[in-house]
Amino acid sequence: MSKLRITLACWDYDRTAALANGTVVADGLDINYLTLPVEETFFRMLRSKEFECAEMSLSSYCVSLMKDVPDFIAIPVFPSRLFRHNSIFIHADSGIKGPADLVGKKIGTPEYQMTAPVWIRGILEEHYQVPHTSVQYLTGGAETTGRDEKIKLQLPPAVKIAPIGPTQTLSSMIAKGEIDAMHTARVPSTFYSHPQKVKRLFENFQEVESDYFKKTQILPIMHTIVIRRDVYEKNRWMAQSLYKAFVQSQQITYQSLREVAALKTMLPWLPAHVEQLDRELGSDWWAYGFQPNRHVLDTFLRYHHQQGLSQRLLKPEELFAPETFEAFKI
Repeated sequence: MSKLRITLACWDYDRTAALANGTVVADGLDINYLTLPVEETFFRMLRSKEFECAEMSLSSYCVSLMKDVPDFIAIPVFPSRLFRHNSIFIHADSGIKGPADLVGKKIGTPEYQMTAPVWIRGILEEHYQVPHTSVQYLTGGAETTGRDEKIKLQLPPAVKIAPIGPTQTLSSMIAKGEIDAMHTARVPSTFYSHPQKVKRLFENFQEVESDYFKKTQILPIMHTIVIRRDVYEKNRWMAQSLYKAFVQSQQITYQSLREVAALKTMLPWLPAHVEQLDRELGSDWWAYGFQPNRHVLDTFLRYHHQQGLSQRLLKPEELFAPETFEAFKI
């Protein structure tokens, strides 16, 4: 019996390498793994639904669920996670010394609906008393001109938002002081080219993020894996097959990170870093699955709704194929 042939678009991650190179085989699936930059994957999946399966921004996926008939369904696999205190940049002469100084400022963000800024706005509002409605947002390309929101948004009037000019980029604008700060997923190039003008809000971000985890037990989820719903409805079994394969691939990566006889990465203090993660975040610090991440998803969905991106408060259970909630036991 032939396997179901699908194309999976996903970035080149260590935790998906075994799935991409065929070391891990998903039950019943013949996977054509396309290694694409995340922005390209998101754009092509959201605009044209080109792939049977794809990595997707968690926020974009949640926005897509507002349709009467959603285009996608996810599995509880999270290839990208990242603390986001390190992703708030400021212009050195903006007068911003701490989070409270962001109130009333002009803040650039590539897209309002991007997952990273959703987390940043939520963290600033909940933990630093910076309401998401207290600033002016300017949207557009960080490094290239002409970037638009991938998804059409209907935001509340309290959200003050406008596009930048057709020849402007946010990276250039923050260096010139045309915006006061940036919420972004990528480090702006001017952070390196103009280090006296572009700074991080939290220069001791690792310490701040460690404290945040101790308080919340949250390592923010950035991306999930989605299946085109028309494909899923014809092959409901594939959700569990994909989930199992991603977990198996991730377990190989965990083992590789703990291999010290000959390091597999060019990080000489990797053993110390892994031991620190085990102590502070737990041995499964990059957890897949629904239950271990329910509190993370609850927090994100609350932020998403508060910021006007989802018209109703989604429940975590609504995000994922129900076949992935439980597994057989012997």
